[in-house]
Amino acid sequence: MAQRELPLPPHFVPDKVGTVWKVLYQERAREAEQWAEQHSILPAATDRFKICLVAVDVQNTFCIPGFELFVAGRSGSGAVDDNRRLCAFIYRNLDVITRISPTMDTHQAVQIFHSVFWINDKGEHPGPYTLISEQDVTSGRWRFNPALSYSLGIDEHYAQRHLRHYTRRLKEGGKYQLTIWPYHVMLGSIGHALVSAVEEAIFFHSIARYCQPNFQLKGNNPFTEHYSVLGPEVLDGPDGAPLAQRNRSFIEQLVQFDAVIIAGQAKSHCVAWTVEDLLKEISVRDTKLAAKVYLLEDCTSPVVVPGVMDYTDEADAAFRRFADAGMHIVRSTDPIESWPGIKR
Repeated sequence: MAQRELPLPPHFVPDKVGTVWKVLYQERAREAEQWAEQHSILPAATDRFKICLVAVDVQNTFCIPGFELFVAGRSGSGAVDDNRRLCAFIYRNLDVITRISPTMDTHQAVQIFHSVFWINDKGEHPGPYTLISEQDVTSGRWRFNPALSYSLGIDEHYAQRHLRHYTRRLKEGGKYQLTIWPYHVMLGSIGHALVSAVEEAIFFHSIARYCQPNFQLKGNNPFTEHYSVLGPEVLDGPDGAPLAQRNRSFIEQLVQFDAVIIAGQAKSHCVAWTVEDLLKEISVRDTKLAAKVYLLEDCTSPVVVPGVMDYTDEADAAFRRFADAGMHIVRSTDPIESWPGIKR
């Protein structure tokens, strides 16, 4: 069948992608139904070849300049450029994308990667971007803030054992060292919300294709980091008791699609670890399933904080590893039907 890409709808203004604004739902809903009729877009339930787009953490905190953890990449405008392309990709392929699954990083103030969780012997908290190793914990350089024992329902002795166990497990698992991040994607905050332009595109898709977006929340467990939507960094506590669980239901949903497209922020962290976890699940079932995964390389950027940290090389190495495993590295600007294995 001849390839076809839909035009961009009139309401999409690329220059607004880097700002926050109110989505006009009623207007967009009316326009989406008219758009579907005008372009003969059928309900998602009719798709014979089913495609899921996973939009990882496309939230204001990570994607809007001036917010807490804007993913600038080396270009300085990474997430804004990524989301401009992501919105266009959704609109151009509205009739091909079956379902969109946005993931939402979700935090509260007291979590293991926020400053208030830790103190030193002077009672000071670590600053943003401090890296904490197993050695830092065992030496006492950084320890649990005992003032939080009541709020978290744990005693100080157990908390210290947990932190030693946790930092050791990160090292053994080849994970990044525990990073103290600025307070971000706080539940109920503007930073937690989806980027307005992306939210609008997802809403437009859901009305035009009669398909509810499949939101996936992650990251609200105070005792572990949770970069991957499919599972936290550490699954058990110091005594072997379960600390958190993998998102089995979402994993099962993803493997049922004919193709899974992944984009979002950040390439070096939540995107990379989500893909890594998906690859592990695929490898156990059937390595050929990796060919069903497509990574939108021009819709994701790595964490770069000038003079502090730059994860570009780690992100690129991860994507090379994913490609070697059989996944496809693709660009949003290429016709989706030109990608290997994509069918209508």
